[in-house]
Amino acid sequence: MSELNYNFPKTKVQLNQLVADISQLTVIIHQTHWYMRGTEFFRLHPLMDDYMDELNEQLDQIAERLIALGGSPYGTVHEFIENTGLTEEKVTFGQYTLKEYMERLVKDYEYLRDQYQKTITISGEEHDDPTQDIMNGFKEATDKNIWMLKAYLGKGPFDD
Repeated sequence: MSELNYNFPKTKVQLNQLVADISQLTVIIHQTHWYMRGTEFFRLHPLMDDYMDELNEQLDQIAERLIALGGSPYGTVHEFIENTGLTEEKVTFGQYTLKEYMERLVKDYEYLRDQYQKTITISGEEHDDPTQDIMNGFKEATDKNIWMLKAYLGKGPFDD
């Protein structure tokens, strides 16, 4: 019988990737929240609060899981920017329509979905079942957000 390794080195690296990515996505959503204008403002503005709350809860669980595995989560804006796969963009009022903001969010949520799937795969390979369980739930919630954003855009969940 082989002995299991409870160090989970690849999982810890990937969890820190998620810390950086979720931190950046929260900034992007906050930016959308502040700079959006249009006829759907009153419907979409509070939705951004919901998205930020959901991401902050996920971020906290991921960072705490990383700590429980003996890792150290990124904790500075500099670390987030250096390690995220999401872009940082300064925007101005009127630069994007509400539709364009939602298209940007779909793209960013699809990136996050892919990072969750990568974490599911890595934690599975390292036999870290608790992390895999957490990520399955987060991926399901992200899939739902993508579906709903795409529905707002008049698309199906797998349409480009």
